[in-house]
Amino acid sequence: QVQLVESGGGLVQPGGSLRLSCLASGIIFRINAMNWYRQAPGKERELVASITSGGMTNYVDSVKGRFTISRDNLKNTLYLQMNSLKPEDTAVYYCHVPITGLNYWGKGTLVTVSS
Repeated sequence: QVQLVESGGGLVQPGGSLRLSCLASGIIFRINAMNWYRQAPGKERELVASITSGGMTNYVDSVKGRFTISRDNLKNTLYLQMNSLKPEDTAVYYCHVPITGLNYWGKGTLVTVSS
């Protein structure tokens, strides 16, 4: 079955950096578009960044220039490099893959940006 396992979250000061990872199994990773979502306390889940199978990327405006999504198809791993973090980036970050009309999610990793 499809499994997505996120890691790399934690507590970081404003202006700091974190790199999130998502290890995928049960899918042909290289052919799938992959996404990072986040959900802050009391808010709806939002799409943060996307990457196609060909490596094209897209970002929500609030993270453009600060976050970078990438993938390693040999390692079946999705990444999110987050720089210049702000308190408003605090959220649970989820890895997501849509496959033939179904949505698969990881359990999420918590990122807390606070001094």
